[in-house]
This record gives sequence, C-alpha cells and structure tokens, in this order.
Amino acid sequence: MSDIRQTEVPASASDRDILLEVQHLTKRFVGKSSFLGKTLSHVHAVDDVSFRIRRGEAFGLVGESGCGKTTVGKLLVNLLEPTSGKIIFEGRDLTAMGSRQRTALCRDIQLIFQDPYSSLDPRMRIGDIIAEPIITNRILPREKVEERVCELLECVGLANYMRNRYPHEFSGGQRQRVGIARALAVRPKLIVCDEPVSALDVSIQAQVLNLLADLKEQFGLTYLFIAHGLNVVKHVSDRVGVMYLGKMMEIAPKRDLYAEPLSPYTQALLSAIPSVDPASKRQRIILEGDVPSPIDPPAGCRFASRCFAKVDRCGSVMPALTQIRPGHWAACHRFCDSPLCDANS
Repeated sequence: MSDIRQTEVPASASDRDILLEVQHLTKRFVGKSSFLGKTLSHVHAVDDVSFRIRRGEAFGLVGESGCGKTTVGKLLVNLLEPTSGKIIFEGRDLTAMGSRQRTALCRDIQLIFQDPYSSLDPRMRIGDIIAEPIITNRILPREKVEERVCELLECVGLANYMRNRYPHEFSGGQRQRVGIARALAVRPKLIVCDEPVSALDVSIQAQVLNLLADLKEQFGLTYLFIAHGLNVVKHVSDRVGVMYLGKMMEIAPKRDLYAEPLSPYTQALLSAIPSVDPASKRQRIILEGDVPSPIDPPAGCRFASRCFAKVDRCGSVMPALTQIRPGHWAACHRFCDSPLCDANS
C-alpha cells in the first residue's frame, strides 16, 4: 500500500448529507521555548485527523486522556486556531474565514462543557444565563426572551420557577441541564458535547445521556460526542471514532465497532468495559509500556510501543486511515495489506 493519506469518506452518503467535514486537521502547541522566545519543541496535540459528520448524526469521539479529542472539539467551536487543515461546515471552509465571518457562524456550532460547576457564572441567575446568548445573537425580540427561556427549561427537565435561582443552588446534574439549555438557546445545527457526563455521579449520567438522546430526536440535532470510554458513547452515538496520541485509529458504525473492532487499541478499550454478565468470557487486554510523549511522537504507528499485535514496519511507518470494509476505517498495517482492504480491491 502507498503512503498517500486517505481522507475518511462515509459510504453511501451524498455531499448534501454532510454537515461537517474535517480534513487533515492538525494542532501543535509550543512545548518548550528558549530565553529569547525561540520555539524549541512542539506538543503534537492533533495530527492529521480527518472525519465527516452527517446531518442528524451523533458521532462519538473516544480515547484516553491526552489523545487530542477535546482539542478537536475546541477547534470546531473556534476556541483554538488550527495549525493546518480544514474545517468545512455546510460547504464553507471555516479556517479560511476572517474573524468576523467565523464569529457570525459560531451560533451554529455550540459547546456543552465538561465541568458543570465552573462553566456557569455564579453571579448570574439561571434564567439570565440561558437568555444571554438569545439576546447577544438577537434570536428573538426582548419581549419573547422570557417565554423562550421557560420553554428551554422545560425541554431539559427543569421547572420554570428555577430560572430565578443561582448556580450554587443546583446539583451537578441540574447544572449540566442548564448548560444544555444554554447550548440549545441559539438553535444550533451542531453541538459539541465535551465529556458532558464525566463530572457527574454514575446515577445521574444515564439521565443526562437519555436527555441528550431525546433532544437529538426532538430537534433534529447533530452531535460530536467526546468521551473517555466506549461504554458511554455506545448509548448516544451512531458512529464512533477512536483517537490515540493525536491520531485517528479507527472509525466505524457503532454496531460494527463493538462487534468486531479492527484496531488493537480499540480492542483494548473494549476489553476494559466491565461486564454484568457472569458468563461473559471477554478477556481483559492489559497494555504494557507507557504512552509516548506528544512532544516527540514515534515515527511509525503511535500505538506500536504498546501494541500486542504489531508487525515489523509498525515502528517505522505510520499506517494511513484506510477503509477496510464499507464504512469501517482503520489505521493498522495488519489490514492495509489484507484482501479485505478496499484500497487493494
């Protein structure tokens, strides 16, 4: 197989179905600089990541801490500027726009923050927090804002009288519901959910996940759902992408990924999900070694130093993200030379 990088293209999807397309997205941060300010090293947070999200789809993005998934989310909502690559939203390249044009489109892509405690202004009432983006973006006339706030509170399962309370009077789950209502206030087309349940109690996580699923159906929303574990995105996502050390390792429909994962890293993540079935024969895969430094990533596959199924060239050549089966993409040398690989057919 050649070393030409292949952009992830979903099977049987017309261009009109694509809401967001990320092409070779890269983000590097300054790792170390000299006394005079010269950059000596970079942190490779996101490295040549490509994927597409269809309208009305929930795309899950998973991986362990430091893999770059949150950075991808921040790049999409314009909190960070990419080093290179393209972010194409509804056919328009956001990376080629000026700051004023990009700001005007920010209402179409909203973010639900990870921490419901620090993402709400403690000095503002809940009603004012939800009303602020409506007023700022001039979504409705002033006299109709209060009615819209009440509708949003009802949508997320909160009573209308709560709009006069402050964030410290709410539990973590209730605060996250307020964050969801704030994201919905400007009627976005895409919502980036940055680990929205990781800071909540396990008993509350299921309620918030069910709420997000219901809102998706009710308003026809599109999600980029970022999470640590595959067990969380399983209940929300239609397709799942798996990242490791800034690279996309696998993309597949949810059913295919959980039934037959191709990447050894994905197999290890799935093996770590606790099973409630005592008869389950799933064997836990214990990964040895340490995660390589993002400042000096390996030349070959990022996962090669910990992989239990590596081949000779894994340590020297990074495999391209390649379609192995219809809709199922993986970056693994074991499959790139296989007859199953579409690139060889």
